[in-house]
Amino acid sequence: MSTMPVHKYKPFQPIHLPDRRWPSRVIERAPRWCSVDLRDGNQALVEPMGPERKLRMWNELLRMGFKEIEVGFPSASQPDFDFVRRIIDEGLIPDDVTIQVLTQARAELIERTFEAIRGARRAVVHLYNSTSTLQRRVVFGLDRAGIVDIAVRGATLVRELAARMPETEVVLEYSPESFTGTELDFAKEICEAVMDVWRPSPSRKIILNLPATVEMATPNVYADQIEWMHRNLKQRDCIVLSVHPHNDRGTAVAAAELAVMAGADRVEGTLFGNGERTGNVDVVTLALNLLSQGVDPELEIHDVQALKETAEHCNRLPVHPRHPYVGELVYTAFSGSHQDAIKKGWKALRESGSALWEVPYLPIDPQDVGRSYEAVIRVNSQSGKSGVAYVLEHDHGYQLPRGLAIELSQAVQRRAERTEGEVQKDEILAIFEREYVNRGAPLRVVDYRRSGQGAGERHEFHVQIRGVAQVLSAAGAGPVEAFASALSRHAGISIAVDEHAEHALETRAGADRRAGAESAAYVAVSIGRKRSFGVGTHRSALMASLAAVASAWNRGRPAEPAQVALSAE
Repeated sequence: MSTMPVHKYKPFQPIHLPDRRWPSRVIERAPRWCSVDLRDGNQALVEPMGPERKLRMWNELLRMGFKEIEVGFPSASQPDFDFVRRIIDEGLIPDDVTIQVLTQARAELIERTFEAIRGARRAVVHLYNSTSTLQRRVVFGLDRAGIVDIAVRGATLVRELAARMPETEVVLEYSPESFTGTELDFAKEICEAVMDVWRPSPSRKIILNLPATVEMATPNVYADQIEWMHRNLKQRDCIVLSVHPHNDRGTAVAAAELAVMAGADRVEGTLFGNGERTGNVDVVTLALNLLSQGVDPELEIHDVQALKETAEHCNRLPVHPRHPYVGELVYTAFSGSHQDAIKKGWKALRESGSALWEVPYLPIDPQDVGRSYEAVIRVNSQSGKSGVAYVLEHDHGYQLPRGLAIELSQAVQRRAERTEGEVQKDEILAIFEREYVNRGAPLRVVDYRRSGQGAGERHEFHVQIRGVAQVLSAAGAGPVEAFASALSRHAGISIAVDEHAEHALETRAGADRRAGAESAAYVAVSIGRKRSFGVGTHRSALMASLAAVASAWNRGRPAEPAQVALSAE
């Protein structure tokens, strides 16, 4: 048992809904989205947005395709009032976009709110008052009837003022604030009392917003609350049922998704979850979750990096590197087993030609949201052969055999452990080329000539050994085997080529590495009882293979001054 003060807290009581239906439902279309970045998000900032930042956020939300945007709390803030007037007076509201403004259910605040929206084509007036048992007791000191009276008087004034403003289509939204801490029968009672004032119809609906002002229980409980309201509210065809989850327990996204499954039509949230305390529900995560299930999110999120930069500029808050879909590291694998699976998944996808995205550990294609593949695999002390091999193949065209990839990854891992950090791509290439590629000392291949045919075929290898020119020769079925045979006879030690592979070496863009197509060759050579890898590159595939054998010898030759070491005669 811990020493945590559990006696101070009590569990949230579950909702009695034995025939709940939401668990068997799936989301097949996007909800109506409402951004509250300019109001709920803005009021939570250490430095609330000024006019320039507000306008930039407004334009970004329009670009994304939001059709409902809560633009402020104009009765509580002069900057909010001024911004609402600016976008109306300067004609900055597209015809298919509806602004939304928040107001408490107090007469002077409602009247000021209507001053702010005068001249708008269409506006949602979002009326709220708190209804929870806790706030009724400790904040307002009112019973249920007193709280209902506040809401009804507010809704009545909204209706009267809307009637005096026929040029603006006014939509009423009502929120029983702190809904999650409100008895369901009372939430139903107060919402229906507001409906009785507004008199909605199927063509003139009311928005009933059921906020998790404070997230108080697991997401399934919120879903039960929403389904109960969805099934029990009168005139359901006259209601847009909206949710506004906060993230106090870290489960706002799940709560919103389950709420939609439970009957919600509309979701209010912010970009990347900015908002009071632990934030609002993140609309970007919700939208891209839909994308990952093959459902059109009905928002344009083609460049998450640009979107992130806008949000960071406007909010003056960083987006976490692990934030879903947008964080710097979310498409990056350091784990060796993950890297191996991603590498194989990409290979299978290319070979299949399928349009369906199926790559392990990557729920969506990074390119769909404007991210590149370059940072998908990065290397640190936890990485294995696949990460190193991927970097060299993807960035430099080298297709390492498995044994070589394992050996190289061990060298890279040792460097990562020494530095206690990430090994950059250029460092991986430098380690690889320094250790394996075209190692020219003490043995370097200068030229190759072949003479004779059939059984009389001879291979001549013009080499330099410690800078002295020599000719090694041997008979053999092929030049690579013959070179190993000539080295073996010259050095007086058994030398055999166990593995040999080669390919054209291309850059990441698919263009040839040099003006002429360059080849890369890889060999594993047994030198006595020791095994050594070597890599050669050359315009000629044959010369690349001979250079690979020479590299393997130079790496694995017996230590000086052994009797079997090559000598310049």
